[in-house]
Amino acid sequence: QLQLVESGGGLVQPGGSLRLSCVASGLPLKNYALGWFRQAPGEERVNVACLTSHDGSTYYPDSVRDRFATSLDNALNTFFLQMNNLTSEDTAVYHCALGCTADTIPKDLWGHGTQVTVSS
Repeated sequence: QLQLVESGGGLVQPGGSLRLSCVASGLPLKNYALGWFRQAPGEERVNVACLTSHDGSTYYPDSVRDRFATSLDNALNTFFLQMNNLTSEDTAVYHCALGCTADTIPKDLWGHGTQVTVSS
């Protein structure tokens, strides 16, 4: 049974950086599309990064492109999200998931999330 556990969130000042980790157990990540999503209070969950494991291709929406980078360490079976030059608009709960389209991902293929707060 797949389990995804995020970590690395916290409080950071504007302009700062954080690196989120998503550790997987029960299934190797290398054969799947992997997504990072975020959900701010009162807003829908949105995709902020997608990694297609089989060819290493990535996708980022305009809101985070050039600031966020995702990667996969197969040896650790861990999915990462490096976030740089953070702003208050990046404040949200961040989730990893097995997939890149939120509406199509079953509940048991999501992590529980890690809070990121950007504030001075």
